[in-house]
Amino acid sequence: MEIAELPGGQVAMRNSRHPEGPALIYTRPEIEALILGAKDGDFDHLIASHN
Repeated sequence: MEIAELPGGQVAMRNSRHPEGPALIYTRPEIEALILGAKDGDFDHLIASHN
């Protein structure tokens, strides 16, 4: 995954294995919610080793 801040404060995210593919564009609050959710364990159920 590659993440870059864009002019105007938006954030672009793309698959680093397929850099020619599309980038997803998020607002700063959306990226903040994603990162805080990951830190908080909101996505732990997606990990195979998670019980």
